[in-house]
Amino acid sequence: MTLSEEVIQLRLSEGLQSDLEDEFDISARFPPGFFLEAPRPAAVLIPLIRDHHSWLILYTKRTNSLPEHSGQVAFPGGRVDLEDISPEATALREAQEEIGLDPADVRVLGNLKGLLTVTNYLVTPVIGVIRWPFTVRLASAEVSRIFTIPLEWLADPNNHEIRQRPLPHPHPPVPVLYYCPYDGETLWGVSAHITINLLKVLRLDKKE
Repeated sequence: MTLSEEVIQLRLSEGLQSDLEDEFDISARFPPGFFLEAPRPAAVLIPLIRDHHSWLILYTKRTNSLPEHSGQVAFPGGRVDLEDISPEATALREAQEEIGLDPADVRVLGNLKGLLTVTNYLVTPVIGVIRWPFTVRLASAEVSRIFTIPLEWLADPNNHEIRQRPLPHPHPPVPVLYYCPYDGETLWGVSAHITINLLKVLRLDKKE
């Protein structure tokens, strides 16, 4: 992908002002009272890596011992702490805690619109270009590995599909995005949803 950092920054800003179609938005499918409390604010970092003329996204693999989203492919991130002054602060703090990424090695380019998860988190994705390589220090209780996927591969419609995933009765199934395995891992669910939203904002999503 030949997008410059400046173009990415501009398209992210424009994306916050637009109403892109989001076929994976589950928030409208829950009736009033489905959640017993207000969504918990959270943020994740989408780490972009420049590889010559292409872009890669860095992902993490969550450990199997975590109570939520265990064993899944994810972005560094978590719930907002009281001392966090912004979603960017949350995302950078969590990335440092989880994979050892120094906030000084991240150039934040912008955000995506927040999305509601089935676990009742309102997640703000923060996009940042990271210095690569860096000294990786995994929080072994949370993250088992990191790996990268090329943005061009993620944008290829031949590499993902929509599956219907059941919700608790009496709610109908919801469409969930699944990617083909890459480097032995399967990107799906919330992280795949965030990824496809980024591709749409960057105007890289390809139609079949």
